[in-house]
Amino acid sequence: MIESKPRLASAKEVAAELRRRSAFVMVSHVKPDGDTLGAGLALGLALKRLGKRVCYFQQDGVPRNLRFLPDADLVSRELPPDLPADTLYVFCDMSDRSRAGEYLPAVDRENVLDIDHHLGNALFGKLNFVLESECSTGSAVMFLLRELGVPIDDRIATCILVTVMTDTGGFMHSNTTPEALELAAELMRRGADKEEITEEIFLRKRVVATKLLGRIIDAMRFEHGGRYCYSYVDDAMLAQTGADGEDIEDVVNTLLGQDGVDVAALFKAIEGEIRVSLRSSGKLNVQAAARRLGGGGHFRASGLTCRGSLSEAFSAVEAALVAEGL
Repeated sequence: MIESKPRLASAKEVAAELRRRSAFVMVSHVKPDGDTLGAGLALGLALKRLGKRVCYFQQDGVPRNLRFLPDADLVSRELPPDLPADTLYVFCDMSDRSRAGEYLPAVDRENVLDIDHHLGNALFGKLNFVLESECSTGSAVMFLLRELGVPIDDRIATCILVTVMTDTGGFMHSNTTPEALELAAELMRRGADKEEITEEIFLRKRVVATKLLGRIIDAMRFEHGGRYCYSYVDDAMLAQTGADGEDIEDVVNTLLGQDGVDVAALFKAIEGEIRVSLRSSGKLNVQAAARRLGGGGHFRASGLTCRGSLSEAFSAVEAALVAEGL
């Protein structure tokens, strides 16, 4: 049997598949953020209202600042042994299925729904609902919720608003379009608690996180006439401050915010691997630079994993950025 060529699906096609299936696993990517988790929780809550069976798979634990979300306590690395053979696995906010991690059991492509908004999505599902113009995967999920006709209550609205606020950087990034703001207003009218989201995700910081930020700032370096700022964090810094990987979120945006900086990179040499977060003010496509090294993401926000030493990672990323016009 010849496998059909991957293609994009319409909201109507996806909604029909969601109605047809009886059981679902909402899949978040490794190192989860507000978009992958919020999108999955929102759709999971909606499917439950339709009488469907829903589980949530995530290789890594739920970050501290997202544990307030409804159903977050049900997210697990373990899946029930009695899931039916036609269970639909819904991958949220992933350009390829490997982003789910190594603990997810093998899943036949016929049982995969890919929901995303990243550039360069691999279209790895039977159905691929990828809207590159949307500010978040959660805002793409909204199209499906409307097609399904599920009433959007305060719990679902809160999950979607988390995806919008986290992926727009609290409405500061360039993807804060009029449509994104209109969606946020609609969600607030439906009961989403913007104040709680702001407090939990953007305002509340641990003292150890602030200490770690100081170490990272001390290590900042500027190149290319001050247009490129980069720094790093490693296991030693975490041990010395008592911080952990969750305390690194959004630090790269602090680097980008330095006067005169067009591109920023944070190198995270933690637990035997080097993960790199890239951010751009808009003058350079960091998604293209990340892709040169096997990564991906968006024009202004991307990531990748480097092999070798930290100094080799510094050189490789700088070379990729230069190749894209730095």
